[in-house]
Amino acid sequence: MRHAVIDGLGVHYTDAGPQDGPALVFANSLGTDLRLWDAVLPLLPTGLRLVRYDKRGHGLTQTTPGPYAIDRLADDAAGLIRQLGLRDVIFVGLSIGGLIALALAARHGDLLRGLVISNSAARIGTPQLWDDRMAAIRDGGIEAISAPTMERWFSPGFRASGQAAPWQRMLERQPVEGYLGCCAAIAGADLRAEAAGLTLPVQMIAGSMDGSTPPDLVGETARLIPGARMDVIEGVGHLPCVEAPQRFADLLMRFMTEVDHVRG
Repeated sequence: MRHAVIDGLGVHYTDAGPQDGPALVFANSLGTDLRLWDAVLPLLPTGLRLVRYDKRGHGLTQTTPGPYAIDRLADDAAGLIRQLGLRDVIFVGLSIGGLIALALAARHGDLLRGLVISNSAARIGTPQLWDDRMAAIRDGGIEAISAPTMERWFSPGFRASGQAAPWQRMLERQPVEGYLGCCAAIAGADLRAEAAGLTLPVQMIAGSMDGSTPPDLVGETARLIPGARMDVIEGVGHLPCVEAPQRFADLLMRFMTEVDHVRG
């Protein structure tokens, strides 16, 4: 277990691979922890430095009083990257992790070589949607929204197989205050102007059955970003790195090869 203190925040992270290897940093989705990437990492080539972390209010990272802002979450990520001495990072963010990626590029672009933004967009939902979700959680806890969340996260076949059950338990065990804080960060985030101003390489990924950030929404952001490429993984929901890890890893590898982060 690794622990860093970033501007007073205790951050839980993992750091695997050679210290001088090309770096990837992974930011997980709302309601999950860094185990989100467990199935993908073994499929990537050796020689990479692979860093995962629990964002503020999730997993084993410290929960601070909310509400949070997306810029604050991006600054947390930048602080960890700098503390670990990473350079030319490929930052991989899913859902709120994608929003963090966009804010990170706008605020700390000198740290980055490229972005992989999965199942995310420059603006996700409406303030009313997030207000309603936060109200439901305050009334009934995260359990009140966990079952419908699984329907957005995973395809019917994956849910029917029983494989979604551990992810529902992971969601329900997140700190309520941290989850609410990140909901507020998403509600307040509109990064369309920042997306349009990006100059670094960007790979967008969507799931064809995603009920949270459907392909059309992901595509709207892809079209804002100069030169961005978008791929849709068929038959999966909001967490393609869980349902289709090999396809996800293949897209990561192709992107890393194209931007000379690794050799093909």
